[in-house]
Amino acid sequence: MKFEKVEIAGLALLIVGVALLAFTFFSAYGFLVGELSILASPDIIQFFGTALGPLVEATIRILYLAVMGWIGSILSIRGVQLLKKEKEAAPPSVTPPVKAEAKEKPQVKEVKEVKEPKEPKEPKEPKEPKKTEEAETL
Repeated sequence: MKFEKVEIAGLALLIVGVALLAFTFFSAYGFLVGELSILASPDIIQFFGTALGPLVEATIRILYLAVMGWIGSILSIRGVQLLKKEKEAAPPSVTPPVKAEAKEKPQVKEVKEVKEPKEPKEPKEPKEPKKTEEAETL
């Protein structure tokens, strides 16, 4: 089976996109399974200082995973579009044309009747336009 360049590019994009999506989901699963701890402290300033570090780290990981998922889905979509476009643009399988024996059809000549032009009729008397009920009442 011979692949064309567009098909190879489409398959490569699809495989890379699916692999990136799979890695994103495994990373997200590992992130969710990881140890979560609730911080408690009597001092509010110390609490925000210790809480913001893990919060910023979690936000960065979530954004990283979101961007990876977005890029993976775009690559997958483009790969599928390339493959679909290539399949639609590919000509159907070439089959040798079957020669049909040409049967001679009897030729029929069309006969057109020649009509003589009619003499124009002369108008007899000019007719008066009919009055409608509305015109009579005005």
